[in-house]
Amino acid sequence: MNLTNKEATALSSLVNFVQTFQKTIFVFILNHEHEFDKSVRKRYQIDTSKLDSRWINYFDKIIFKYSKYFKFLKVLRNYGNWITSIAFSADGHKILLSSADKSVQICNAVSGKQLQTFSGHYGWVNNARFSPDGNTIISCSTDETIRIWDVKSGRELMKFEGHNNSVLVVDFSPDGKTIASCSSNKIIRLWDVASAKGIQTLIGHSSIIRSVQYSSDGKMLVSASNDNTIGLWCTTSCKRLKELIGHSDIVVRARFSPNSQFVVSCSADKTIRIWDVESGKELKVLNGHSGPVNEAKYFSNSETIVSCSDDRTIRLWNVKSGNEIQKLEDPDTVLAVDISPDCSTIMSVSLDKTIRTWG
Repeated sequence: MNLTNKEATALSSLVNFVQTFQKTIFVFILNHEHEFDKSVRKRYQIDTSKLDSRWINYFDKIIFKYSKYFKFLKVLRNYGNWITSIAFSADGHKILLSSADKSVQICNAVSGKQLQTFSGHYGWVNNARFSPDGNTIISCSTDETIRIWDVKSGRELMKFEGHNNSVLVVDFSPDGKTIASCSSNKIIRLWDVASAKGIQTLIGHSSIIRSVQYSSDGKMLVSASNDNTIGLWCTTSCKRLKELIGHSDIVVRARFSPNSQFVVSCSADKTIRIWDVESGKELKVLNGHSGPVNEAKYFSNSETIVSCSDDRTIRLWNVKSGNEIQKLEDPDTVLAVDISPDCSTIMSVSLDKTIRTWG
């Protein structure tokens, strides 16, 4: 059948949304192909013959899952000092915060109510993480120490000393028996949790190491550095397996995908990059941020990446296509983000010292 001018205009407007909502549009076009005559399809360059039904079905699932998209819900809390990291608990009911006020806090993820405070560091706390079993937390600080705390009592259980500069990020191994830490002194250290002793030192980066993370099986580490590179390391040999080169400025964060087959990195060069772990090859460059990118991480379903930036935005990206799905605007520089385990909520912390909830 032929479309009226009004219908053709409506279709034209619809097609203009392709870059933002292409998955929905393609599903619609495929399901209504019989309604579009050849002249209209040619005029608006709609080539339905190239649409693979399996591809459509795949994106249809994503559309269903993210049909509501994310929106700002509320300021969970005005903290009163700069928050340096945020992390959900495994059940999604609590959030863990590290701060420039030298403390670590656990708060209710819905109300923002403070549940536990951990005090003992003598400098800014740069990062904090829950242990795999959720019974303890680990923190690191500008005071050059790493500390383990009991979640229930708030008591300090162990202190790890050995770095001779600010410790920037820490991570538990999946079995909770080992800790990896990175610092401003260009090295990664591995620690035995039971004894609080250092067991290995990994050397290879030529500048400050900004992040370190274990793979899901504990056999590898990924690191990000001010030397513009990403390192992949073997936790058994403590040798660098690969050096990922592509960013043109400081690499702020590098994180494994949930299955550890890929790495996502973000940089002061304003880009996010996806890498294949086995080959070390760069697979995609995600462009869109207009300022340094402070965080990028996978959703637990591996289908989406969330990022935040000095440009005062949080962005969602489709992993398969590399396209930006959504942009969320914040009043100030967004320092860090985390996603709830069920992928329904994003928490962000900003330079204005607030915690915001998006869902």
